This record gives sequence, C-alpha cells and structure tokens, in this order.
Amino acid sequence: MTPLVVKLGGSTAGRIEMEQWIAVLASATLPLLIVPGGGPFADQVRFSQKEMHFSDAAAHEMAILAMEQFGIVIAERHPRFQRARSLHDLETILAEGGVPVWLPSQMTRSADIAQSWDVTSDSLAAWLCRQIGSRHLLLCKQVDSGARDLQALVDKGVVDAMLPGLLGEETSLYIAGPSSLRSQLAELPMTRIPGSRVRMHEAAGEEARG
Repeated sequence: MTPLVVKLGGSTAGRIEMEQWIAVLASATLPLLIVPGGGPFADQVRFSQKEMHFSDAAAHEMAILAMEQFGIVIAERHPRFQRARSLHDLETILAEGGVPVWLPSQMTRSADIAQSWDVTSDSLAAWLCRQIGSRHLLLCKQVDSGARDLQALVDKGVVDAMLPGLLGEETSLYIAGPSSLRSQLAELPMTRIPGSRVRMHEAAGEEARG
C-alpha cells in the first residue's frame, strides 16, 4: 500500500492548527508522509527578492529550502516524525512505522519543474505522488473553500495553477480545512483520509452533461 501524501500548509506555522494537525497525523493508522509548506520562511524569500532583485530561479531554490526549514520544525514535534531526503529514506521510515517529513531539495534538484512562484508546495506534493506512485494526496489548508472542483479551487487561489498539470490521473485529491480538522480531532486516531475529495475538472463536466 502506497502512503497518503499530506501537504501541511505553511499558513499553519506558529498557529494552534499546526499542533492540531500534527496530533492528527501522528495518530494515523494508515501509512502517510508529510510535505511541508514554506510558511513564514517562504515569505522571507519573497521579501528578500523584492529587496535584492534576484531571479525567480534563485527564489524557487530558496523557497524549496524554506519548505525544508518548516519541515525541520514539524519533524521535531513528534517521535514518529523523521526527516526524509531521498526515496530510500521515505521507504525505510515507512517500513519502520514512522512518518517521513519530506525535505525536498535533494530529490527536486534536477526535476523538470518550473522555477517560478507559480509552483508552490501543493504542486511539489503532487509531483512527489507521481514519483512514489501514491494514489492519494491531501492538502491541509487554513480555509474551508466550499469548492469541490479542481478548477474552482485554482480560480479561488486555494491551490496553485500548476497543480492540475502535475497531478497524475491516478491520484485522488482531497482538501481539508478547519472544519475537517475539528471533526478529525474528535475522532482520533486518524483511520481515514479527512476532508473532501475534489472532482477533476473533466469529471465535473461529464457529470454536468449527464
């Protein structure tokens, strides 16, 4: 069974929701791994780019390192969480019953991914799903979007515009906001994927025509 890939949004950094999601994910009885967002570390890169005028390619590399910084914060929050930089690390930690926290710089160094702010940790999580053959991706957000269609989520800015192109056809996408978090906290341990499944744009169109 391939693991559930969970992107823990950087917008939770320093908030009670971060600790709550960590409690939920650490309790999981299904295999999963965590992709950290960039959070305040990525915000600092954005600020520095405006001040120092370095390229988007440089900013992209720094933003990936920002994800690693948040990942290091997450990894020290629970004994099950362990840093993972390679496929071997991911496989070993999962085999031992742990929860890998992905530090992406090593695996994405030569990846064919656009080097711009259009690519966020959402898209990198989708990219990772394709690398490991994961069939399920959960994005933990700070908002309850209400939208269940992928294109609507893009239009609202809940997910980045590159996500549809990087999300494999075999991967199901789920979104979990504050209401899903509250429900899951009342149902520990985590035995299923929280949140709502997102319809792909094509599938939504077929339903409308039907």
